[in-house]
Amino acid sequence: MMLEIALDTDEEWDSRSSWDELVRDAIEAAVAESAFPQLATSERPVEISVLLTDDDQVRRLNAQWRDKDSLTNVLSFPMVDPGDLRQAIIAGPELLLGDIILARGTCESEAANKGVSVENHASHLLVHGTLHLLGYDHHDDAAATDMEKREIRALERLGIPNPYEVAA
Repeated sequence: MMLEIALDTDEEWDSRSSWDELVRDAIEAAVAESAFPQLATSERPVEISVLLTDDDQVRRLNAQWRDKDSLTNVLSFPMVDPGDLRQAIIAGPELLLGDIILARGTCESEAANKGVSVENHASHLLVHGTLHLLGYDHHDDAAATDMEKREIRALERLGIPNPYEVAA
């Protein structure tokens, strides 16, 4: 497989979980449910950079790069124009899809509020972020519905229940 994941974790993210495996599994599931599943098996190397960091760092990055001085759970910074992804499997130099950054404190509090594990919620955020790198968004209802369906299918691949269903 030519999908390369550059993972960096800071001290906020404890070592109780195998983040390497969780991150790879979530990204591979998202790619599989995208319009570009061939990226995972392409001869061309494809790289995604993932940073698992603290809330302060995510807030700083959100302010610096998105002009939003607020906390968020996940940031995605695509490096490839969605229109160019169809040609991405053509042999060539490494393709840098972009960066995904998760905020530990926010991830933990959201997971607690939803009654799910931090690992499952982090997987959901990684799937969400990966889909953003692949050109998906939720700026209108149709796009949001499509992205949500892809997230649900990717999470099903990981054995994670639909995060959008309200528990009874």
